[in-house]
Amino acid sequence: MIEVLVVDDDTRVARVNAAYVEKVPGFHVAGEAHNAAEALRRLETLPRLDLVLMDHYLPDDTGLAVLQEMRRRGHQTDVIMVTAARDVSTVQAAMRQGALQYLVKPFAFAGLRAKLEAYAQLRRTLDGGGEAEQAEVDRIFGALSAPSEPGLPKGHSPTTADLVRQSLMSAEGPLSAQEIAERTGVSRQTAQRYLKLLERTGRAVLTLKYGDAGRPEHRYVWATRA
Repeated sequence: MIEVLVVDDDTRVARVNAAYVEKVPGFHVAGEAHNAAEALRRLETLPRLDLVLMDHYLPDDTGLAVLQEMRRRGHQTDVIMVTAARDVSTVQAAMRQGALQYLVKPFAFAGLRAKLEAYAQLRRTLDGGGEAEQAEVDRIFGALSAPSEPGLPKGHSPTTADLVRQSLMSAEGPLSAQEIAERTGVSRQTAQRYLKLLERTGRAVLTLKYGDAGRPEHRYVWATRA
């Protein structure tokens, strides 16, 4: 198993990302951290750690500062930046400090899954050892260039899809389209459209709430919670 540390200042987002990681075969969440100091402590105390999913905006420092301190202390644990920071200077600094990949928030599960699966393939390639011809070198350097997001049906936005998905995954129970709309800032009609898509693809389950009169209310729950 590939042991992963999830670092994010938002505890709910950390839980969602950890749930994403656990859904990918071969990966296990070794722990979570919600600030820079905690992330560095986890690096020292966890018995084994292969990969860090690193947020950049942390309350006590930046993710890049944590990455720099990791390297200064001699930790060679691999890092994938998972952050809303999208300015080119931050991306460039992450590359220079040795981050293997950079995933911009918000993202769908499929986006993170593609990065993790590519990372697992890279590890399998490197574990083979030996010498590499140019073709093998090219394959190693290209291993993490898998597309981050498969296509959605025409007229659907990956950003909106991920907002709806994360709202469902972090909810304590079933939500209506109106409740999703209030949490995400989209219209009720848009929320309903994305909820129906999640239901059709098996990632959400439709439940009915019956009141005293009138039609039952349609409510949705993430499939793993149903």
